[in-house]
Amino acid sequence: MKLLFIARDWIVRWQNWLVAAGLLLGLLVGCRLWPHPSLRSWSPSSTAVYDSKGHLLRLTLASDQQYRLWVPLKDISPQLVDGVLLHEDRWYRWHPGINPYGLLRGAWITYVRHGAPQGGSTITMQLARLLWGLNTRTPFGKLHQIARATQLELFYSKREILEAYLNLAPYGSNVQGVATASLVYFGKPANQLSLPEALTLAVIPQNPSRRLLAGQGANGALISSGLADARNRLYQAWLPAHPQDAGLKPLFALPLTLRPLSRLPFEAPHAVEQLLAAQALNGNTQNAVVATTLDLDMQHILERQVALYVKRRASSGILNGAAILIDTRDMGIKAMVGSADYRNAAIQGQVNGTLAKRSPGSALKPFIYALGFDQGVLHPQTVLRDVPTAFGPYTPENFDGNFLGPITATQALIRSRNIPAVWVASQLHQPSLYDFLQQAGVSRLASEQHYGLSLVLGGGEVNMQELGDLYAMLANRGVLRPLRLRADDPQTEGTRLLSDEASYMAMDILRQNPRPDDAADTQGARLPVYWKTGTSWAFRDAWTAGSFGPYVLVVWIGNFDGSSNPAFVGVDAAAPLFFQIIDALSAEHVPLSEPIRAMPANLRRVQICLASGNLPTEWCPQRGMTWFIPGKSPIRVDTIYRPVVIDDASGKGACPPFDGKHTHVEVYEFWPSDLQRVFEQAGMPRRKPPVNEECNDNDRISGAAPRITSPLRGSTYTLRLKQIADERIPFTATNDANVHALYWFVDDAYIGRSEPGELLYWQPHSAGRYTVRVVDDHGLSDQRFLDVTLVE
Repeated sequence: MKLLFIARDWIVRWQNWLVAAGLLLGLLVGCRLWPHPSLRSWSPSSTAVYDSKGHLLRLTLASDQQYRLWVPLKDISPQLVDGVLLHEDRWYRWHPGINPYGLLRGAWITYVRHGAPQGGSTITMQLARLLWGLNTRTPFGKLHQIARATQLELFYSKREILEAYLNLAPYGSNVQGVATASLVYFGKPANQLSLPEALTLAVIPQNPSRRLLAGQGANGALISSGLADARNRLYQAWLPAHPQDAGLKPLFALPLTLRPLSRLPFEAPHAVEQLLAAQALNGNTQNAVVATTLDLDMQHILERQVALYVKRRASSGILNGAAILIDTRDMGIKAMVGSADYRNAAIQGQVNGTLAKRSPGSALKPFIYALGFDQGVLHPQTVLRDVPTAFGPYTPENFDGNFLGPITATQALIRSRNIPAVWVASQLHQPSLYDFLQQAGVSRLASEQHYGLSLVLGGGEVNMQELGDLYAMLANRGVLRPLRLRADDPQTEGTRLLSDEASYMAMDILRQNPRPDDAADTQGARLPVYWKTGTSWAFRDAWTAGSFGPYVLVVWIGNFDGSSNPAFVGVDAAAPLFFQIIDALSAEHVPLSEPIRAMPANLRRVQICLASGNLPTEWCPQRGMTWFIPGKSPIRVDTIYRPVVIDDASGKGACPPFDGKHTHVEVYEFWPSDLQRVFEQAGMPRRKPPVNEECNDNDRISGAAPRITSPLRGSTYTLRLKQIADERIPFTATNDANVHALYWFVDDAYIGRSEPGELLYWQPHSAGRYTVRVVDDHGLSDQRFLDVTLVE
């Protein structure tokens, strides 16, 4: 019976123990499952920004002004983790958050023996002190710390607590966490530390202010003998468990040098600030590590070249500049220099010039011609008129104030002639240049009516990143893709804005633009460069943009306050820097091999008469080749060179019939009247075709019909009501070489006669739509609508 009572008592006792254990286990599971914030969310984090090769660009301060970079435990060197446990808390993985032996030992030494204060804290207790900011120098503070440590052990795993401690441990000044300390003192991530570096970081948190006291070494490095002694003692304790590391002993005999906090990298400031601003705008403030598309080596090349160039050209008033380099293969920004000197307040150096809206001058002209190719307005050898021209109320001039007369589209773009570009833009439709820029994402454009045709010559504003994206679109055969600054930004297929053929032809023209430092070089022995300059009105901005190899480069010279300088001319101020950057990249062995640019399948080469750009007749003396898009590019038979039958005796045109007469045939050039005037002004008058009045126009050879140049097609003239009696609208037209008179009609009512090249003024009597028609003395005509509105 006694044995039965003993067995029953034993069973009841064990049942109680099992119930207690179950309750304890349930409490622990309940605490772990109870919703609670992650330890990472307790403290704000810094952001480490890297380039595409893993070089640190900047480590930012967290919102509480601490350098604190949180990284997962798996991204911390195992040697550093083991070193911290060996030095701080050898029994960490087994105790419940407190170590009674350590506490008793610390109390005995501190309060009984009155030695150096020792807290006996575990890693969990130290984390509690850091999280709650506890004062643990008093017995009550120590009890509070023990309670908080128990709370941590209940709600978080050992792995989570260890990760949090390693990310929050003090490392001197406002540096917290092993990842931050590794970047600050050794310039490398926490998973790439050597054993001496790992053990160095393991001993600092015990007394960071004393152990980081150091002397100044070479290049500003910190040398600390006290820290080295503490590290070496830990190394001796390390060896029994890691005998394989005994061969590293010579490394521990070397002087211990640390990089000071003041020498943290501060690279690519404008690009990094743009990225951080975008991150804050999107609410992503807890991204501890951000990888960019930047290449630090290329960034340094651009920074160096911009700074040296500005220094050399300071005497001419060039004090600031900006540049951006884009990889067209993935649209990553490889380098961004927002100003010549970020730290120079005199030039507003902290302003990011690549985001500033500026007038691009002629830098948009390649896209005007490419749109013209796509819409069948012209081909590369189309002959355009570089002559004084009024486009309704808009009368543009060339940069040099001169006119070249007939000029091919290729040469008009290379030589940046304004009149031909404006004419091409006036012929565009669906899309117009304005529509094209909107489709390309150019922001903050006013209405299309606000700009009119002045948009062609830089009347609108773009920033360098938008212009770089446009030139990358041209290099990518007409497909627009967004720029990327973060490495994790997605690469999209993009949107086609230009055809493959039009992009190819525009690029082929830009390739023929000679370098300003070697005008005689055809670039045959050099890397092909496809480039264009731009100069804004009043010399406020000088641009050069273009592509070479797989990259697009945009360079800007100017002042952020918008002040002008006669030296701010694209080809003189920006182009030299543009090519110096290209040469510097090549000298630094940056891969610049030309991408394979296969000719589009729907592109052909055709023979043309060089004088007109049209198909040659048998009388054309000089012929050439041009690119041609079948079914799209305009092509006609040449009418410049025409045969004229000459009477041998009189030298005048022979009257038909010619049978029995002594005649011969001569070829004359039949230029339109506006081009004839340009030749005469240049001292190169063309031989006029002979006229025989006795033939009654029977000798006339059919020529080109007149073409109205004013009023401009599709324009509206707004006249002031109070001064309508004084308001007049000019009528002008070009005509064939053998025309002597032009007759003008408005709504079929004859209003007057003008000589070739002469202006005729007409006064409207009211608002409305009118039909204007001109007829030459050969019966050929042209007409268009004219809209007139009246305002007070």
